[in-house]
Amino acid sequence: MLEPYINKMPERLAEFNPFPSVADREAWDGLQGDIKECIIARGDEALDAGFPYITASDWLSYSRNGDRAGFEAKYFARRRGLCALVLAECAQAGGRYTEAIINHIFAICEESGWQLPAHNTYIRDTPALPLPDVSRPVLDLFACETGALLACAVYLLKEPLTERCPALLERVDCEIERRVAHPYLNGWFWWMGDGNTNNWTVWCTQNVLYALFLGGSPLAKDACVKAAASIDAFLDGYAEDGCCDEGAMYYRHAGLCLFGALEALDTVSGGVFAPLWRVPKIRNIARYILDVHVDGDYYINLGDCSPKAGRAGAREFLFAKRIGDSELSAFAAADYIGGKGWDLPDEINLFYRTQAVFAARTIRALPITDMRRRDAWYPDSELYIARDGTYCLAVNAGSNGVGHNHNDAGSFILYKNGKPFIIDIGVETYTAKTFSPERYKIWTMRSSWHNLPDFDGIEQQAGDAFRARDVRASLGYISSCEMELAGAWPETARIRSYKRRVTLVKGVCVKVSDMYDGGFASVTLNLMFSVRPVIEEWGLELPGLGKLRLTGASNITIEEVGITDPKLRQAWPECIYRARIVCGKAIEIDIT
Repeated sequence: MLEPYINKMPERLAEFNPFPSVADREAWDGLQGDIKECIIARGDEALDAGFPYITASDWLSYSRNGDRAGFEAKYFARRRGLCALVLAECAQAGGRYTEAIINHIFAICEESGWQLPAHNTYIRDTPALPLPDVSRPVLDLFACETGALLACAVYLLKEPLTERCPALLERVDCEIERRVAHPYLNGWFWWMGDGNTNNWTVWCTQNVLYALFLGGSPLAKDACVKAAASIDAFLDGYAEDGCCDEGAMYYRHAGLCLFGALEALDTVSGGVFAPLWRVPKIRNIARYILDVHVDGDYYINLGDCSPKAGRAGAREFLFAKRIGDSELSAFAAADYIGGKGWDLPDEINLFYRTQAVFAARTIRALPITDMRRRDAWYPDSELYIARDGTYCLAVNAGSNGVGHNHNDAGSFILYKNGKPFIIDIGVETYTAKTFSPERYKIWTMRSSWHNLPDFDGIEQQAGDAFRARDVRASLGYISSCEMELAGAWPETARIRSYKRRVTLVKGVCVKVSDMYDGGFASVTLNLMFSVRPVIEEWGLELPGLGKLRLTGASNITIEEVGITDPKLRQAWPECIYRARIVCGKAIEIDIT
């Protein structure tokens, strides 16, 4: 898709000036007052915090015990601190933050490796090396992002840094060339496009381009050619319907990084890539996030995605403007304003943070409009979404073989009045086990912790062969999704047929109908809730939410599960609940 446009690129790339540097005082002094105050407050916090020291023991803890969190907390704190300091210096321009910025940049340049310990390998899905090899840099997500961060910091503060410490700028150029440009152009990493691409492909590619374009690298033109090939590989592997099968959270690293990479290429080429904004697949990729949004910060979540997948903001808004989608831009603008999208304290990408600051005036000037949400059917990924004024219903048919997947083919999620009703838990904090052969022993990955049945205690299995079949969806006043799910379980479950139909009768109710046939002795349907259900003779009541009237249930028990994992606690209360419903050959659920 991109190759024809690469051949049209000019011999000399245009300068990449995505936003004003500190020298443009009119632009920075003209920031709106609350935004400027927020930027300076974040800078002051970073001054007080200093930056943590990363030890060899921090590196080794991943290979020794599978812990990622300890190292990553220090690693990301350094980068967040640098972002905050750079923006504060740009906003204030008095030199107050410059020495701390120099120290942060120097410390990052001194790191033995910019990759995470969990990614410290040269071949995908092989054990990570215990320590970085300084002679062979690894280009993972965050090595690429670190290169972009340093290039952006120097781009924004070139004049004061040249005056205070010119040798540091030379060091940054050297490190980006050694750790990013040369490994990128002369090496090969799986994410570059080997038939098995995912969000890494465009996430890494975008940040390599930022690192080289912002610094005016003489290797930038060569990088364009390789970047285009990787983006083409990513698009080839992406469903035509634009569905991010890794979920809403990963859209920010997949669809939005695709936008970032294309926008950078379009800018330095003088608009050569502009026709791509009209390509249906790219437009579908952009709009996906609007379809899976529920209300506030809640999203329909799949696999490793959290139901609280983050607010939309400047990047979604700019993508929407590029493709000319007024509904998406209105959604992004409203979410940006509601979530104070100019303040991104947890973001380590300085480009995003600066972009968000300078989008504020345009976004704030827009009228906030009510949006009509559509039903959606993603036929390639078999994701079904239906909604009315009360309910938002989603069914994830598909297979158990997609990226970041759980064993959840055929599971469904329901929100009522914007609140979680029947839930998908998401995933705990990543450890070595999360992406290992033991992944599907983790409780959150198993089908019995999704809204699915067990047959004689047997659960679904992982892999593309274990999937929904004969999936059909219809959208309208009576909107439904039905499928055959027997193939999502192994043969030992002895299922001849398992038909599920999930229906939204708009303005009335949600219905779930399961019919089972096979040689199994028992069926136990699992349903997940974030509110303790009360067992009634007719089914279950969720206080303050609604009722589930069950036909075909012979016994119901409720299990309480304490939630202590920090990542899960961002989305859920101290406890969640699993209803275990013993049933016969069929069960009907009417939800009101």
